[in-house]
Amino acid sequence: MILKDLNRLAIQSQNEFQDYEKEEVALDSNFKSRYTELYHSNEKISFAQYTTLVETSSSLTITFPNQWFYIASYFVEFLIALKEYKSFYNTIFQGVQNAKEVIKSIKDTGVVPEEIKDKVSITFTESNDVDLFIRFLSDYSWWYGSKTIDRGDYFVSPILSLAKVVNVTQSYIADLAYRLAEHPDLLDLLKKSKLSIIKPKESVKVDTNFSIHDLINDVSGSGLLFDSILIKRFISSLLTKPFVIFSGLSGSGKTKLAQAFVQWICQDESQYHIIPVGADWTNREPLLGYPNALKPEEYVKPDSGVLDLIIQANKQPDLPHFLILDEMNLSHVERYFADFLSVMESKEEIPLYAEGTVENGVPSKLKVPSNLFIIGTVNIDETTNMFSPKVLDRANTIEFRVTQDEMKNFLSNIKDINMDALTGKGAGMAGSLLEMAASKEFATTDIAEINVALVQFFGELKKTGAEFGYRSATEILRLINQLTVLDNTLTTHQKIDIAIIQKLLPKLHGSRRKLCPVLETLGSFCINNEVKIIKDVFEKTDFDINGGNVLYPLSLEKITRMYRGAIDNGFASFAEA
Repeated sequence: MILKDLNRLAIQSQNEFQDYEKEEVALDSNFKSRYTELYHSNEKISFAQYTTLVETSSSLTITFPNQWFYIASYFVEFLIALKEYKSFYNTIFQGVQNAKEVIKSIKDTGVVPEEIKDKVSITFTESNDVDLFIRFLSDYSWWYGSKTIDRGDYFVSPILSLAKVVNVTQSYIADLAYRLAEHPDLLDLLKKSKLSIIKPKESVKVDTNFSIHDLINDVSGSGLLFDSILIKRFISSLLTKPFVIFSGLSGSGKTKLAQAFVQWICQDESQYHIIPVGADWTNREPLLGYPNALKPEEYVKPDSGVLDLIIQANKQPDLPHFLILDEMNLSHVERYFADFLSVMESKEEIPLYAEGTVENGVPSKLKVPSNLFIIGTVNIDETTNMFSPKVLDRANTIEFRVTQDEMKNFLSNIKDINMDALTGKGAGMAGSLLEMAASKEFATTDIAEINVALVQFFGELKKTGAEFGYRSATEILRLINQLTVLDNTLTTHQKIDIAIIQKLLPKLHGSRRKLCPVLETLGSFCINNEVKIIKDVFEKTDFDINGGNVLYPLSLEKITRMYRGAIDNGFASFAEA
């Protein structure tokens, strides 16, 4: 996904703009100095206390209130996206002699000529990008435009119709927005201006549908490198059940992805806590606190802030809250997390103390609400503890790996990570996220094929005692449905593959003698035609895991690694060091 939804950005910009305080504005000296430096060559600029005077190269004089700078600033993100669309337009229509007539024909008839359709399809790899770009060409009302896109000032009408200002002021406000978009440092100076008084309200909330493509774009824009499928797996898992485990290679970005998402979806830091788990956690006190034995009227809250986070989540059911447990398996999970594991299924409350004995505002029973999401990260080495089946059963486990191509790409494109750029960008989608998480819909498309695959794997996993129960089967069907809702371009095989590697394989472990025959059969389930699974796949280091005959590449790659580990070490498990 390259393109952003112009309509969503337009409405978001307009809503934020409508919330500013309409008062006199005095500009900061740093902003004025930088603006003059950038534009003094073609304009003579002078600043009064609350107004700006511009004498253009054609000796025309423009006087406007400093509010115009701030009005323009609200539409910069929209304009940057609009310019990106225009850039693609210039590339695709280069050499098209009758471009203006082609655009008019598309608008009037809704039919895209084959020549243009071919160019668009080659330019974009995601079908959603193709749809968005065609809509940019044919539906001006979608992005609030009125001037034809072959004009240099095509961006003027959408910005100023959104700002609802009269025609005489439109051109220059749009130009200011354009200049702020061209120079991010200028926009930063404006936002940091000590005398800036036009700001969005602290809790501006734009109700928009959750967009996985926006999340992927914004995460990539911050400098973080994650495969888009990995992000889709993460979000669909959270929506299926609010407990996700990140496992895998140390330093592969497990905590960073969790942090990036919560910063992106939350309005402020009070909605999430990142808690490093201690090796000395032997009970629930680090998370939930304890009654003070010396002062029975007092309940001692944990320093971690987890108890306050859960209490706040109960008071704010329309906002998602997140608990990130870093290095979750440094201690035995069941020792400190047992209460949470229990209420995930029972939906009961966690008793904290005898009712009527405490007077400091802590409830006697604590409800773990549906808007609280828990993300655990784990590393596997000699200092950590393995997860029991009861933990794995209640979570989606996502393994992080780094391929050779990914490392090569990273080393050739090392750049600073700007986590601040993610803060609150998806906050307007929080309501939609909670609505999706509340859905209990099951997969319906290709359900027969899904059921055949599940029964097939069940029979083989049963041989090692790693079969799944009714709960896991239910959650697999919900996971597949959530994947469909997030991205309807995923194939049935891709969704089954994700379900297998996240819900079925994590409990698999055992000796070489016990495990290898099962892994051989499971591996054969992942391939569409007859092969000698050991010779042609497991022992063949250059086997194409993404070849056309492979049904479930994620699962086959993991099964192959486990088989090789069992052969080399005499034992293997899903969790690897």
